[in-house]
Amino acid sequence: MRFSIVTAFQPCDHLIPLAKAADELGYHAISIPDHVVDLEELATPYPYTPDGKRRWDIEAEWPDPWVLVGALSAVTTRVRFFTSIYVAAMRNPFQVAKTVGTAAVLSGDRVSLGVGIGWCREEFELLGASFGTRGKRTDEGLSLMKALWEPGWTEFEGQFYTAPKLMMNPSPRAQVPILVGGLSEIAFQRAARHDGWVGDIYTIEEAVGHAARLQEIRAEHGATGDFSVITALSDAFLPEHFATAEAGGITEVWTMPWVYYHGMDATLEQKLDGMERFAVDIIGAL
Repeated sequence: MRFSIVTAFQPCDHLIPLAKAADELGYHAISIPDHVVDLEELATPYPYTPDGKRRWDIEAEWPDPWVLVGALSAVTTRVRFFTSIYVAAMRNPFQVAKTVGTAAVLSGDRVSLGVGIGWCREEFELLGASFGTRGKRTDEGLSLMKALWEPGWTEFEGQFYTAPKLMMNPSPRAQVPILVGGLSEIAFQRAARHDGWVGDIYTIEEAVGHAARLQEIRAEHGATGDFSVITALSDAFLPEHFATAEAGGITEVWTMPWVYYHGMDATLEQKLDGMERFAVDIIGAL
């Protein structure tokens, strides 16, 4: 079982100390969320809460994910980074490929691109991107990005994007892993075609059910090789709880370890203390 530190809604001045601690304490990765703006009024309901309301305060900070990866990779040596979740379809895929590829090179190939189709129509409209075609553009954009990350010349012809013979440098030394978020059957199918799935907050039973469905889909497609199933667990508190999740196909849990010891409103010192205690109490016991 691997563990990742969630940076969502954390003050920017906490992020470098948290990343350094994660690197030193043996956490596998740092997850980084994505929103360009936070609009005051939305007609689109947030899909991950029962009442459709956003789960963060208006003061929450949303640093650009790839600028943040650059900063955090410069002060760490082994911890990985993944976006949870980057809405690639709001952006031009050539620019996304350039940014992610550069971050991969400068971090020493410690980057995974976690993508989802996005839920906020108003944010798409603000950025001048089509909301209705976002699923198809995500799929095609990922194919284009993979081609752009290959060394040498590339050509691409798709429904939405076309590339004449060109080259994008620097090229990542290894293909950037693609993780997919979302709970729909379409999202599961998309994830099964790539390198992993990133979930939300579930009970162990729910998460194991999702892992089983993902494995079914991969088997149907004849997929082989490593596949990450990353999620938060609402009812895991002891080593045996996480061991049960791992046995059920969960490969990685993303968490705010300080919440177990100090609650959501922890100070930076309490966050660092909680990370260290969790590393001993849970990671060290597995």
